[in-house]
Amino acid sequence: MESGKLYLVPTPIGNLKDITLRALETLREVDVVAAEDTRQTLKLLNHFEIKKSLISYHKFNEQNKSDEIINLLIEGKNVAVVSDAGTPGISDPGSVIVERCIKENIQFEVLPGATAITTALVYSGLDTTKFLFRGFLPRENKERKNIIKDLLQSQETLVFYEAPHRLIDTLTFLLDAFGNRRIAVCRELTKMYEEIYRGTLKEAVEYFVENKPRGEFVLVLEGKKLEEIKEEQRNNWISLSIEEHILKYINEG
Repeated sequence: MESGKLYLVPTPIGNLKDITLRALETLREVDVVAAEDTRQTLKLLNHFEIKKSLISYHKFNEQNKSDEIINLLIEGKNVAVVSDAGTPGISDPGSVIVERCIKENIQFEVLPGATAITTALVYSGLDTTKFLFRGFLPRENKERKNIIKDLLQSQETLVFYEAPHRLIDTLTFLLDAFGNRRIAVCRELTKMYEEIYRGTLKEAVEYFVENKPRGEFVLVLEGKKLEEIKEEQRNNWISLSIEEHILKYINEG
């Protein structure tokens, strides 16, 4: 018996009109929908008058549920994986089942669609030619510092996700780590109360202390400027003693 096919289907990040025709077609044709939150997905399916068998597939059961989905696919069922919003596998469940499909040689298809990353990046007005996406930063300061240490010299625009109750703490942490760089704080993208705040990190902290954060946030932070890197190199060079200069050239051969 021929195995079924897995589909990773992006869903709107806020505005239901952002779902694609292909996503709707796929959701109508599959046998089972594996959802991060079945209640949330049921609202989406009901809105588009789609009736499907739903199973739960989230970060706390992703390993075990992947076995169940693989068995369904082996039985010839077609399965769609969806998250609450955006593209499965991007800061949401999806990567584990993809890995399993590759291992089991089962066909899968990734549909393009809504994602907060590129929407926020373009809204920011910052450099879009190169960027690094780091998702949600860890809660613990030690873990956050380890990640940030690798990003301090990065010239790429940096993109993070953040929840409202952690926003001010994260903005303050980024200010302490990176200095007063430019940032765009994008709130409730594609939704009724969409808001884009552009300014420096210091200004952003002050703004959200005065205006209580609500909704989901994407932070787009300016990368390190080439002029800053050159200035630091120049200062480091000037600060070397004659002996240190000589040793540097000896070590470089």
